[in-house]
Amino acid sequence: MRVDDLRQRLRALGAKPVHEQRVLRHWTHALPHDGGRRQPEHWLPRAVRDALPGLTAELSGLARLLSEHPGEDGSSRLLLALADGQAIESVLMPPGRIPGLCVSTQVGCAVGCLFCMTGREGLLRQLGSAEIVAQVALARCLRPVKKVVFMGMGEPAHNLDNVLEAIELLGTVGQIGHKNLVFSTVGDPRAFERLLALQSGQVRPALALSLHTTDAALRERLLPRAPRLSPDELVAQAERYARATGYPVQYQWTLLAGINDGDDELDGITRLLAGKYGVLNLIPYNAVDGLDFQRPSWERAAEMARQLHRRGVLTKLRHSAGQDVEGGCGQLRARATTAGDGVVVALPRNGRAAAQVG
Repeated sequence: MRVDDLRQRLRALGAKPVHEQRVLRHWTHALPHDGGRRQPEHWLPRAVRDALPGLTAELSGLARLLSEHPGEDGSSRLLLALADGQAIESVLMPPGRIPGLCVSTQVGCAVGCLFCMTGREGLLRQLGSAEIVAQVALARCLRPVKKVVFMGMGEPAHNLDNVLEAIELLGTVGQIGHKNLVFSTVGDPRAFERLLALQSGQVRPALALSLHTTDAALRERLLPRAPRLSPDELVAQAERYARATGYPVQYQWTLLAGINDGDDELDGITRLLAGKYGVLNLIPYNAVDGLDFQRPSWERAAEMARQLHRRGVLTKLRHSAGQDVEGGCGQLRARATTAGDGVVVALPRNGRAAAQVG
């Protein structure tokens, strides 16, 4: 389902813009329609009011919690079931200044990053914009969400219309600050074009770019189906968007032991990012069963961050949420099993079933 489909259905029932916005606001904020001093009969046309219970149930069914996997850092990985039985993942980020959620934009992914579990199964289908927003609505039943990063399963640039429609709703009715909506991409030219084309009256998200290496040949091997833009070209495009919006780029770098954690990469990062309007996030790899990649020692990662700081590159060393529960992106879904035409959750590893949540 798309958000625009939901709007059209409400309008067909006689909803005016003010009614439409209120229904969407209650949904995106996980608020009950029958709460507060003003009951639905005071502000909704009868046809909308009569349809509201069924519509609310349908929206709740877009993303249902199958299991929750709390991490020691305060994060919590969520395995969610979609209405068609497919499963996706969201992540409640560790508590901080701005409580955040990482959402999925596709079931599977077509980029095929060698170190990513999600990419191993390929792209199964796109998520509708309403399914993307539904992850936020569900998460807000568990804890506050004031930041949404589009870094879960899938490549947002391959589902641009739905992702941008979800961003527009979350940045208006959803009341999330525009710089706290973070569009992540491996570097698709279509994404750069569409983002730059957004007007000042529209929601313009911040940008995260999955860089991972400054070596063009290595990047082609690690991200085999990513667009063939060189690291230099990617950074140039990202810098252009950062200057246009006033939001620094978040450069994502998954640290792989013996592959992209050497001194040669430190030199390449310095050449590419020193003086740029952005921050480099060093993220030690979250080990995946069946893959040979390993994360470097924390001491090596910390030394890289220190050296880059001294060279003028703003760098943050981050924990990958879910490492202690083996919940890297795609791993929870991989541990789910298929029965008939629906996905059922496997025994959670360091997690708990949905019925035990709340």
